[in-house]
Parts: sequence; C-alpha cells; structure tokens
Amino acid sequence: MSEAVIQVIAWGIWETIYMTLVSTAISYVIGIPLGVILYITGEGGIRQNRVVNLIIGTIVNILRSVPFLILLVAIIPFTRFVVGTTIGSTATIVPLVVAAAPYVARMVESSLKEIDGGVIEAARAMGSSTWQMVWKVFLPEAKPSLLVGATISLATILGYSAMAGFVGGGGLGAIAVNYGYYRYQSDVMWITVALLVVIVQIFQEGGLKLVSKVDKRLR
Repeated sequence: MSEAVIQVIAWGIWETIYMTLVSTAISYVIGIPLGVILYITGEGGIRQNRVVNLIIGTIVNILRSVPFLILLVAIIPFTRFVVGTTIGSTATIVPLVVAAAPYVARMVESSLKEIDGGVIEAARAMGSSTWQMVWKVFLPEAKPSLLVGATISLATILGYSAMAGFVGGGGLGAIAVNYGYYRYQSDVMWITVALLVVIVQIFQEGGLKLVSKVDKRLR
C-alpha cells in the first residue's frame, strides 16, 4: 500500500469522525426537544395534546421511514441551499442530521417513558412547572438511558456516513467505494471496513463506561 493511500485513509478517518460527531451533536440539539414534546403531549403526558403529538409524530415517522440513500438524494437541493455544495463531509452532515434527528427524537421519547411514575407524581405534587419538570426531573432521571441511546445513535450515524460515500460524501465510506468498488483494490476496502468497526467499538465502549459512571443504579 502506497504512502498516498495511507494518507487518504488517515484523512478518511478524520472525516468520518468529524461527520459522525457533528451530526450526532446537531441531531440531539434537534431531537431532544422533539422527543420531550412527543413525551409530554402523548397519552398520559403532563401536557397531553393529541393534535401536536400527532403532527410531530407523523413528521418523525415519515422521515424515519425513508431509506437514508433515498433521503440523501431527495434533499440535495436543500443540502446545496444550506452549505452551498452537495459533495464532501460537511455537505453530508445535512442529510445525516435530517435522517438522525427523528431517530433521536424517538430514542429520547423512549428513554423518558422509562422514568418512574412516582418521581413524576412527586414533582407534580410539589407544584413544579412544565419547564422545571423537563429540566430538573425528566432529563436528569433519564440520563443513563439517554446516554445509552446516544451510543447507539453514534453507531447508526456512522453507518449512514459510510453509505454517503456512494454519492461523494467523503470519509471511509467514500474510500471503500472509490478504491474497493471502482478500482478493485479489495485490500483498501477491507481496511476501511476494519477501521469502521474499530471506531464503532471505541464509541460503544466509551459510551458504556460513561453510562456506568452516571447511572446511580450501578453504584
């Protein structure tokens, strides 16, 4: 393997980590509020509102139902509008966020549903406002589950970023396609696959260790 290819792979690792972490961060900035709204407006929620829940839930479900590669191509005009281009790692962040934010919203909603009902009732009995319950009860109580969800989301978004390589998305996915598929350099393709596996394992192990530190039930 030439030094040039090694440099390309090193850059691909950086691009993959960059796309994954930035996309995950933005997805959670969008997904957490959506997940909270879905939870508190759902059946039995503290601000039950069937209309709001139905509208947001429908949008989330539709976006989650579209395969990532199709979504990536479908929103090319939007991607170009946001970042000015449709090629490269930065451009890939846009479809990654559009695909991942609804997924994160459902993960957050699921995590909040695991909160002990007694804790919620105690907070309501103390006269806590909606904002206080969300900020001081819901999110802190669901923190371990939210972190587990974030670990899963990282791995999912990493997989999405690799698929984006088929349309010039950059990162290890693009290297696997360009060298392994178009140039028939199977050794490069398998190296990128191995690196993707290693990165996923690092994310997962780091996430699980963080969960073990914040989960009061494990102490």
